[in-house]
Amino acid sequence: MITLVVDVIVEVNNKVLLIKRAKQPFKGMLALPGGHVEQDETVAQAALRELKEETGIKAKLLNILGVYSALNRDPRGRYVSVVFIARPLTKISKAKAATDASKLVWLPLKEIKKHKFAFDHKHILRDYLKWKKTNKTFWS
Repeated sequence: MITLVVDVIVEVNNKVLLIKRAKQPFKGMLALPGGHVEQDETVAQAALRELKEETGIKAKLLNILGVYSALNRDPRGRYVSVVFIARPLTKISKAKAATDASKLVWLPLKEIKKHKFAFDHKHILRDYLKWKKTNKTFWS
């Protein structure tokens, strides 16, 4: 069985919003905000819901970075993620960790290579940095 999930990249002032995971797998590790797509919602609705639930931030989805489906990306089984790029609509000072997040971290983009991440999120963030350089628009 394949499980569909979403992840969301929010960047402000050359810093990306990350969570510290409150639950296994990868408890305590840095990750992008995201989670499972429910039966009654689109991937876009799930991305906005998960971002709000985990960080308190409302956002506008700007682009789809990509679909990530490596066979070993999640130790729980076969997970496929649609990764969105979003712009926050909420003041970032109002952001707070909740649900699956024990803490929020605004990590400078230049420090991504220095950290370990849950799942394949380091790979996703590297792709995001490449995307920023080419400034391609996939969806808006």
